[in-house]
Amino acid sequence: MENNVHRTPLVQQTSSVSMATFQLYAVLEAIADRVEMHKNIGEQRDNWNTLLLNSINMITLTAATMAGVAAATGVGAGVSVMGLNLASSVMFSAATGMLVLMNKIQPSQHVEEQRNATRLFKQLQTQIKTLLAVGSPCQDDVNDAMEKVLALDKAYPLPLLGVMLDKFPASLEPAVWWPRKQSPNSNKALKNNNGWTRELEMEMREVVEVIKRKDSEDYEKLGNKALNMNKVLGTSGPLLTGIAALGSAFMVSSNSPWAATVAAVAGALASAVNTFEHGGQVGMVFEMYRNNAGFFKHMQESIESTLDECDVEKRENGELFEMKVALQLGRSLSELRDVAKKSSYSRIEGSPMDEFASKLF
Repeated sequence: MENNVHRTPLVQQTSSVSMATFQLYAVLEAIADRVEMHKNIGEQRDNWNTLLLNSINMITLTAATMAGVAAATGVGAGVSVMGLNLASSVMFSAATGMLVLMNKIQPSQHVEEQRNATRLFKQLQTQIKTLLAVGSPCQDDVNDAMEKVLALDKAYPLPLLGVMLDKFPASLEPAVWWPRKQSPNSNKALKNNNGWTRELEMEMREVVEVIKRKDSEDYEKLGNKALNMNKVLGTSGPLLTGIAALGSAFMVSSNSPWAATVAAVAGALASAVNTFEHGGQVGMVFEMYRNNAGFFKHMQESIESTLDECDVEKRENGELFEMKVALQLGRSLSELRDVAKKSSYSRIEGSPMDEFASKLF
């Protein structure tokens, strides 16, 4: 007996639901999968950071202890300390290789990348759900959603090999997780000016100036400091373990107490540097500053692209846009207007602006 199972197509010709709606639901499914992937991989790389840090420090401190014991035993012990010398040399060499790999990958920075990717994918997911709930999506909305998903994939790649972000760039470059060419939203309003006035446009331009002069500049400076510190620490750790390995090798060949002392001290210093770099998660701090700088860059481009649209009917509603900007900066509408006024006065008088645009970061 044949069992004929006929699956009902998800999209039927007679369906009252538009194709754009079905496509957006498909995009939502892909986003939900990416949220789960970034969450799981972030947890895995957090475990890597903890396990590698503890393992390398254990190896380094054990080798330093062996070198210290060999130095304390003295030259007269002869063959009895040969095993300690060889073991410490091998362990220092292993720690050097592992530390070079860990500093190249920077697990704590990867974890922060995955955290930000998860948050931004969830944010995009919420935006699409809102559009499906209150709007009438069209093909342009589908294309915009797909572009945003692909931009996020490019900004926060999952693989370690080939497309991994450079962990030691020449200088901080703000993260970019949005399509560089964004078309303005087409929310229509009942008013002829779509909620926009000359005063509101001037206010938005002043907010952009404050973000450029204060917030973006400040986070780029902090990010570059964290980057330089990470470069120094990332070089110092393997260098110290390498010196310790050479000291242990000289202990084997010459049985010199000075070589043992150098190996023990360099190993202890390497452990301290490694703990500060990876236990203090300096790479994560750099990535946090990079993403904050990207947030302000995104706000600048969003406001500027909206103001560059000459037809106010093609812009997002002005009152709604102002409220969104205020919320993103952690301010009330009155506080946002006050910041714009202060920026205007400071530029006219030639005095420095003493207030940041954002209260959140």
